[in-house]
Amino acid sequence: MSKPAKSEDALNEQIALAAQGDELACAALYYAFSPAVLRLALGLLNDLADAEEVTQDAFIYALRNLGRFDARRSAFRTWLFTIAISRCRNKRRRKWLPQLPLEWLAAEREASAAPERVVEAALERRGVRRQVWAALQKLSPRLREAVVLRYLGGLHYKEIGQAVGCHPKTAESRVRLGLEAMRANLRQHASEIEAALAEWMAN
Repeated sequence: MSKPAKSEDALNEQIALAAQGDELACAALYYAFSPAVLRLALGLLNDLADAEEVTQDAFIYALRNLGRFDARRSAFRTWLFTIAISRCRNKRRRKWLPQLPLEWLAAEREASAAPERVVEAALERRGVRRQVWAALQKLSPRLREAVVLRYLGGLHYKEIGQAVGCHPKTAESRVRLGLEAMRANLRQHASEIEAALAEWMAN
């Protein structure tokens, strides 16, 4: 699973500076965390333009409300994901989202390259990435949120619960149910997917 790029103390110092209006600190937080938020939103909305809009809106809100962030209650990434999920839900309620061709997923940002892409890289090597993404989009919103947070966001069940407002056991159950539903849609690719997930969990 991906490791944080910064030490906790350095991150908290950067957050404190950004809360005071330091533009360089705000920019650093954006460039450090926006790729993960964008990928989360893309996984939930399956629409690049909407995901970019949600990411921008989430960061505008977060940077204006850094005083509300409490490091004792959640990790900064989890707090950002909570904001992004809320905006994704609002986006789904406000419009009927068109389903873009799966080829559009190639329009990923270079900044999101390394750790966050381990799952997709493993799936790509096994030739099943497109099928996995299509199966993900067939899940109900709650199950999709849980699976995306676990496998694209890299969150633990407690963090998923914090992000979506449920008990960690409920989050674990949603991930399990989501994976079972995806497996049913991807039965012919089951061994490749299991191998890819095992490879990711080993990192």
